[in-house]
Amino acid sequence: MDVLMCGVLGWLSRTDLTDHFKNALDDISHRGPDNLGFVKLGDVLLGHVRLSIIDPSELSNQPLWDSAHKACIVFNGEIYNYKELRAEMIAQGVIFKTEGDAEVILNLYLIGGEGWLARLNGIFSFSIYDSRDQQLFIARDAFGVKPLYYFEDDDGFFFSSEIKGLLRVPSLSRALNYNAIFRTLVFLWSPGPDTVFSNIKKLEPGTYLRVQDKKIVERGCFWEWPEYSPIERAVADIEAELIGSLESSVRQQLVADVPIGSFLSGGLDSSLVVALAKKVGAKNMQCFTIDAAGGGNNDGFFDDLPYAREAASYLDLDLHVVKVAPDIVKLLPKIIYHLDEPQADPAVLNISLICELARKMGIKVLLSGAGGDDIFTGYRRHRAVSFEKYWSGFPLGVRSGIEKFARSLPKRSPMLRRIAKAFSYAGCEQDERILSYFYWIDPVIVRGLFTDEVSALLDVNPMEHMVSELKTRRSLPSEEKMLHLERKYFLVDHNFNYTDKMSMAHGVEVRVPFLDYQVVRVASTTPSDLKQKRGVGKWILKKAAEKYLPHSIIYRSKSGFGAPLRSWLNNELRSTVDDLLSEESVNRRAIFKYSSVQELINKDRRGAEDYSYPIFALLTIEIWCRIFLDGEPEGRVI
Repeated sequence: MDVLMCGVLGWLSRTDLTDHFKNALDDISHRGPDNLGFVKLGDVLLGHVRLSIIDPSELSNQPLWDSAHKACIVFNGEIYNYKELRAEMIAQGVIFKTEGDAEVILNLYLIGGEGWLARLNGIFSFSIYDSRDQQLFIARDAFGVKPLYYFEDDDGFFFSSEIKGLLRVPSLSRALNYNAIFRTLVFLWSPGPDTVFSNIKKLEPGTYLRVQDKKIVERGCFWEWPEYSPIERAVADIEAELIGSLESSVRQQLVADVPIGSFLSGGLDSSLVVALAKKVGAKNMQCFTIDAAGGGNNDGFFDDLPYAREAASYLDLDLHVVKVAPDIVKLLPKIIYHLDEPQADPAVLNISLICELARKMGIKVLLSGAGGDDIFTGYRRHRAVSFEKYWSGFPLGVRSGIEKFARSLPKRSPMLRRIAKAFSYAGCEQDERILSYFYWIDPVIVRGLFTDEVSALLDVNPMEHMVSELKTRRSLPSEEKMLHLERKYFLVDHNFNYTDKMSMAHGVEVRVPFLDYQVVRVASTTPSDLKQKRGVGKWILKKAAEKYLPHSIIYRSKSGFGAPLRSWLNNELRSTVDDLLSEESVNRRAIFKYSSVQELINKDRRGAEDYSYPIFALLTIEIWCRIFLDGEPEGRVI
C-alpha cells in the first residue's frame, strides 16, 4: 500500500506559467518533502509533492500514468478499501505497475461505471488528466477531510491543496470577499465554499468537477450525508451496530508500515478510538495530549490531563504530554500562514504542537476522535437546543423578556456566559436560534465594525446559505437540524481545515475513524432521543462504550480542546493587539472602523462584555492580510 500525505497542484493556463508553477509547487512542498514532481502536457501543468508512509519506491511517484498512458493522476490522501478494488480490477484484466492506491483510483476512473467515485472509502482530493479528450477531472472526499481549492478566470482554471499554491498565478485577483470576513468574525471561521479571496473557492465535500478548454463544464455530487431516518430497534442492537461499524473503521485505518499514534484528550471519542485500536491489535500505540497548566479556568474548559492519564493507564498505553506554554506571539503568524484562511480558534495551536512532537518521535500517522460530537450530539450547544422544548413554546413577549435578561448578565463567569449564549436569541424563530448557537458575537455588532464603504458591499445576510440549509429541513427535530449544520460547515470548514493544515505543516497525517460510511449510516438511523437523553449528550455512544472504558471517562464533563485565550489577550498578546489593531493599522487596512474596533477592545478589557474571541479574530485577519496581501514573511509580522 502506498499511503501518501501530499499536496496536489494543477494549472490550465492560456499562457506559459511553468516558472511560476514550479515556485508554487515549492510553496506547498511542506506537505510532501520526499518527492516533488510535475508534468507539462501542452498548456496543462500537474504537480505533486509526496510524503510516503508505505512503499517509498519511485514507481509510485506522481504525477502517475496508467499502464496504457491514457490518463495521469495527482492524488492526496488514502483509500482504505483499495486492496479489494485492486483485486477486482485485476480479475477483469487490468494491469497495475505499482502497489499503490493512487493507481487504483486511476484505473477505476478509466473503467468508469455508475457510482465509481462513491466506491472509494477513504480521504482524498485528486485530479486526473484524461489525454483521450484533454479533460481534467477533480474530486474531494465525501466528508471533506482533505482540502481542495480552485478558481477560474479568463486565463484558465487552477487548483491546489492549499491557497498558497494559487497565489503565484499572475492573473489571480487579490480582491477580498468581505462576506467571508464577516462570517469569520461571527463564527471564528467562514462556513461554506467561499474563501477570503473573492475568486478562490473550496471544492465542497462529495463533489467533482470536469474541466475542458480551461473551463468548468460539469459540476456534480457523488455522495451526500444520508437523511435522518430513525429506525426503532432495541438499544442493545444499536450499540452493537455502532461499535461494530466503528471497530471496522478503526481496523481499516490502522494500515501502515510506520508507527501509528493517537490524540488522547481523555474524552469519550478519542479514548474509545484508542480502546478499539488496541482491541483490534494495535501495539505500542503512542498517545498525545496537552497540559493547559490551569490557564483555561476563565475560558470555560476543564483540565483534560488527569482524564487523559487515567485513560492511558486504564488502556496500558504510553502518553506524551505537550505543555501549552508556547511563545504565542512568535507562533501565531506561522500558524495563520499554514492555515491559509483566517481562523480564530486557539485550539489550532494544540494540534500543531502535538503533531510537531509526534513527527519528532518518528510518528507520521495519528488517529483522531473528530466527528463523534458532530454525528452523535456532543457539544454544549446540542444540550442547549434540546432543552428548548421546555421554553420555546412560551409567548413571544415572554421569550423576548428572557432574551433581554440573558443579554444583561455579566460576562466574567464561564457559567454566566453560557447562560447568556443559550438565551440571547430566545425571542427569535427556531431556525435563527439554532444558527445563533454558533455565534461568538452578534452579527449586528459585526456589521457595525466595517467601514461604510465595505458595509455597502456586504450581502443583506452573509449567512443566508446556512439559513437556506435549515429551511430545506423544516421537518427535522431541532437536534438533527443542528447536526446538519455541524457536519456541513463546522466539521469541514473549521475542524478539518485546521487539522489538515496543522498536521501537514509537520508531515503528519490525521485519520478520523468516526467519519466512515457505516458509522454515519448507524448515526442517521439512530433516533434523536437516544443521542440526547435526559441532558446527556452522545447517550447511545456512551452506553456502547461502557464495555471498553471506565465510567469516569465516559461520563465526565464535556471539555473543549482549548487554550487560555483570555489570559493571552490580557498578557502575552496585549501589546500585539494594541499594535496590530492600532488606529494607524486599522485605518491603513480600510476594512474596519477604528472607533468600533477600539470600543470592542475597551468593553472586553473592563469586563462589560466578553469579546475575547472576536478580538482574536480581528487580530488573525490583520495578520493574514499582512502575510497574504502585503507579502510580509510570517516571521516578521509581529
